[in-house]
Amino acid sequence: MSFGAAKRFWKETQVVEAEGGYSVALDGRAVKTPAKKALVVPTRALAQAIADEWDAQEDRVNPLTMPVTRGANAAIDKVAVQFDEVATMLLAYGDADLLCYRADSPDGLVARQAQGWDPLLDWADARFGARLAPRTGVMHAAQDPKALAALEGIVRGMTAFELAAFHDLVSISGSLVLALAVSEAHLKAETAWDLSRIDEIWQEEKWGVDDEAARMTARKRGDFLQAKVFLDLCRRGP
Repeated sequence: MSFGAAKRFWKETQVVEAEGGYSVALDGRAVKTPAKKALVVPTRALAQAIADEWDAQEDRVNPLTMPVTRGANAAIDKVAVQFDEVATMLLAYGDADLLCYRADSPDGLVARQAQGWDPLLDWADARFGARLAPRTGVMHAAQDPKALAALEGIVRGMTAFELAAFHDLVSISGSLVLALAVSEAHLKAETAWDLSRIDEIWQEEKWGVDDEAARMTARKRGDFLQAKVFLDLCRRGP
């Protein structure tokens, strides 16, 4: 049974032990990924969440209502087969981290960025030995290679499933440091999301909120929070 099936035909959804972890079976038939690989995940909690999504499908399968299944598919079909490329892409965010690019005016925004972001740069230094330096403006200025090397060890030490979730935390927020703070449970995902939007919130307070932009923001927020849910499921042993 693959993720691309359109119509529900099964009655029973089960979590089953599999080589390397846990899988989900529909009337005894193992679920496969879109690339026809065995959908085997590292924890029973993750497999159960996937099973719950399949069980919740009614007449037709709607992948949009199955974020955990989609995350597992991405981990197996995409991240696992190009792990180094994904890790390298995410590490590039550290060299141009959102938290390091500051406004030089107005004073209120400058202060808000410093209040929200400076403690996180201090935390990354204390936690990983990675001191990233803030600068004003939008022109790129390279960070200390030693700091980036310290972060590289953390990112490359993740599993493919963790990295799939971490990818969304980084790419949606624009910050490797914020994503690490969520991954390490230093920040709640909701707090990290708000900190990633200091500039946007400032503009909204000044100019108001556009309806279409608000809908897009809500979708991104949902995806960001879901990435943390997926990350937690990956780590909830066994």
